[in-house]
Order: sequence, then C-alpha cells, then structure tokens
Amino acid sequence: MEEEKKPYGTVLLKAAKIIDNLSNSKEAQSLAAIAASTGLTSPTALKILDTLLLIGYVEKDEQTKRFTLGSALIRHANNRLANLDIIKITNPYLRNLQASLDETVHLGILDKDEVLYVNKLETQKAIANINSRIGNTNHLYSSAMGKALLAAFSEDEFAAYLDRVELVAATPNTITDRAVLEAEIRNVQTAGFATDDEENDLDVICIGAALVADHKIYGAFSVSTPKYRFEREKTIEKVLETKKNLLAELSRRNTFG
Repeated sequence: MEEEKKPYGTVLLKAAKIIDNLSNSKEAQSLAAIAASTGLTSPTALKILDTLLLIGYVEKDEQTKRFTLGSALIRHANNRLANLDIIKITNPYLRNLQASLDETVHLGILDKDEVLYVNKLETQKAIANINSRIGNTNHLYSSAMGKALLAAFSEDEFAAYLDRVELVAATPNTITDRAVLEAEIRNVQTAGFATDDEENDLDVICIGAALVADHKIYGAFSVSTPKYRFEREKTIEKVLETKKNLLAELSRRNTFG
C-alpha cells in the first residue's frame, strides 16, 4: 500500500488557518482567540503571527494586542479580484441592473462549498442590515446566489454537497431540512432564479440567478432589498433580463474569444 504523501511546508497550512480565521472575523482577534479557533497552541500561533506581521499579511494593534488582516494581503486580494474576467464582463450589465432598481447588487463565484462575493454595487437608498462585503463568503444553501449555483449542479454533485454540508440556521427562515432544500432547488431550476427570503438577514430579501454558459458555471448575481420596499415582479423581471443579456454576452465571448 502506497504511503500517503504529506504536504510540504505544513507551517503554511497553519498560517492559512490563521489568515482564514482573521478573514472571517468582523473584529480584531486576540492571540488566545486565534489559537482556540485554529486549534494551534499559543506559542505556535504567536510565531506564525510574528512572521505574518513581518510580511504585512497581518497587523497588530500595540495597545490592545489584537490582530487583523494586513494591508499587503488585502492588496493582493484586491488585485486578484480586479483581474477576474467575470467582474469585467458583468460590470456594465450589473450597473444597469443596479440603476434600474437602485438596490444593492452582488456578484459571486463558487468557492468550494460557498459563494465568494467579488463585486458589490451599493444602493443610494436607506438599507437594512445587509452583512456582505467583497471577499466574504456565504452559504450556498441559504443565499440567493448560492441556491442559484446549486441549481446548476448535477444530481450527483448536489447530493454530495448535501452529504458533506450541515444546514445551520442563521435566522428562523433558513432552510435546514434536506428534503425542503431539494424541493427549493428544483423550483429554482424551473423558474431560472432563486430567492433568499430573510434566510441570512432578517428584513432582507434577495433574488439571484446563476451564470452558466456552455456547461460552465461562471458565477451568480443577486439583488438585495429591504423587505418593506421589495417589488417582487419588477425585481424578478430585471434579474431575468440581466441574466439573459449576460448569458448572451458570455456565449458570444466563448464563440469569438
């Protein structure tokens, strides 16, 4: 039996755990909190943090002794996002969508078992508590973009996803029953759009659609609206219109690119 190969540079894997922890944290983190969240000992976590500080991937507040992501890492991430073709291709269409509704518009791409926000166009109107920002991720099973992406999975891919992901409620409206989610995704496949009805943020409704052209999943986009001013028919109409135009653009680029 062939011996399983161990990855080279396991300290990099530990550093990645720390970076992921800081990326997912809304507030600066103490050494103890980072160690507890990553499963590392405090001395090990501190040694790695000291190295990350040297290269600018982490920053430390000398008064509170708490850590946040550093500007160097954020700069690299922003450069990567700026070079994503899907952002450049979709931006004119999503700007038109945002202008037509004056609501918050998101663009996301599939990132393992989550959707990664890569673009966000803000509304000028008062907004509810929409907890999203570029670089953050969200669950596939509870977000409009995520459900739209799940609807593009094959049956085997969707079943495998459900087997490995725990459905955890973020609000009382989050779907946590496998059979209910399966029925929801079938409806998304029929309708061509997905809905997040206060499943991530109370008082916020999102309508999303996936961008799948020539059997390739490019990503998904959504419109997020406070519930009190949600115009269902108009929003769905504009989302489906934008989806149609973007799929035509993606197909054209595949043909002539």
